[in-house]
Amino acid sequence: MLSLPKPKAFVIRESKIVHRSPRIHPMARFVTEDAVCLMFDIKYEDIYVVECWRYVVYVHAKGVSKFVSYADFPPILGVQLPTRAEMVKWRRRWRKQHHSFYRNLAPKWWVDFLIKEMHQANSRFELHHWQSLLGAIQFAFAEDSLRELQQVLVCG
Repeated sequence: MLSLPKPKAFVIRESKIVHRSPRIHPMARFVTEDAVCLMFDIKYEDIYVVECWRYVVYVHAKGVSKFVSYADFPPILGVQLPTRAEMVKWRRRWRKQHHSFYRNLAPKWWVDFLIKEMHQANSRFELHHWQSLLGAIQFAFAEDSLRELQQVLVCG
């Protein structure tokens, strides 16, 4: 009997992201439940609500009740590429990190998030878009992390 490869299935689930302000922050487009899960090392089911306020994001989950900055969220596909001003906000945010080596770099979980998202790409076209996004934000990663991300893109 011939076995056929299983097509990648889309998981449709109800969004736990709620916008609580009449003015939506420009970086709200990067807020995702998957990013919240990696940021706080929790499961999707443990998230109760992610509230996007005018200047901050409130995350309420099992064992987590925190306000975080929009600049804590990595860019994603399907929305406008990050602007120069948003890249400056990220850098300012990273400068507040304690270890001097990582002050100008994105948090390690960003690499894990981007790898996970790249593995979910359904076509070469989508991988090409990931490559252009990675080119725009390559300043954010250490050399070994950037190499790891590029390896994922090559292997597809």
